[in-house]
Amino acid sequence: MAETKKTTKKVEGEATETKAAAKKTATKTSAPKKTTAKKAEKPVETVTEEVKVSKKTTAKKTTKKTTTKKAEKKEVVEVKKPVVTEAKAKAISVKCTPRKARLVIDLVRGKDCEEALEILFNVNHKACNAVSKLIKSAMANATNNFNMNADKLYVASIQASDSVKMRRYLPRAKGSASGLVKRFCNIYVTVKERN
Repeated sequence: MAETKKTTKKVEGEATETKAAAKKTATKTSAPKKTTAKKAEKPVETVTEEVKVSKKTTAKKTTKKTTTKKAEKKEVVEVKKPVVTEAKAKAISVKCTPRKARLVIDLVRGKDCEEALEILFNVNHKACNAVSKLIKSAMANATNNFNMNADKLYVASIQASDSVKMRRYLPRAKGSASGLVKRFCNIYVTVKERN
């Protein structure tokens, strides 16, 4: 019987020990729960504040963007395009020497466009075809792009300049050769409207 009493005492002691341990753990677990709840409450408040602040800042940014867009639109409306009074055309690398092209160009400078085309039609020269095409192109640019009156157009300025020079050789007597330069020219035309 003594053995049974000892075991019961041990069992009773263990039960009291487990109860005490349970109380301690309950107090320990209850205390951290309160602290975690308090800690959890503070970050939640700060998070909501940050969200509110970020919404305000984004709202401010969007209003700034809209105001800048409105300002840009106003600037675009206020800016006026300058009135274009001349039209240009150019022919590059025309197979004619600049000197020969200048002989034809001098006949046309300062004349009305229709009169210039008639002159070029009646002159028998290699550069006449290229110059007449160029004047027609400048007239088309003026009428289609800048809404100028085709009847009032005149050749304000026209010039020819050097372009590519092709180096070739010319066979000569006794197996020798001499140099040959084949010149090209660039022609520029400006057409304006008479007042």
